[in-house]
Amino acid sequence: MHELAIVEGILGTVIPEAEKHQVKKILNINMRIGELSGVVESCMQEYFSIASAGTIAEGSKLILKPSPIKINCPDCGYDGTIKKGQYACPECGSFRFKILSGREYYIESIEAE
Repeated sequence: MHELAIVEGILGTVIPEAEKHQVKKILNINMRIGELSGVVESCMQEYFSIASAGTIAEGSKLILKPSPIKINCPDCGYDGTIKKGQYACPECGSFRFKILSGREYYIESIEAE
């Protein structure tokens, strides 16, 4: 259910910024969503449709692009990606890796007219 709060935060950021720049209509909001963020895309889309009603974002698209999980392994020096559910370094099998990205969610860009 935290997707509703995320959507409200997105709109609370995007709409005032768009209005400041005299935007008439927001067309697309492009976001990066980390594979480990816990965000459920279908919930985001549903809440976005509801929360954007009656605003300059109504009818716009919320475009969610996945952000891969990137790690660094101190045991072998591997810097790269792993798949969700993989719990060991793909190079050496160590469990001591540090997650560098994959938990984030952020607005990447906005398209408007």
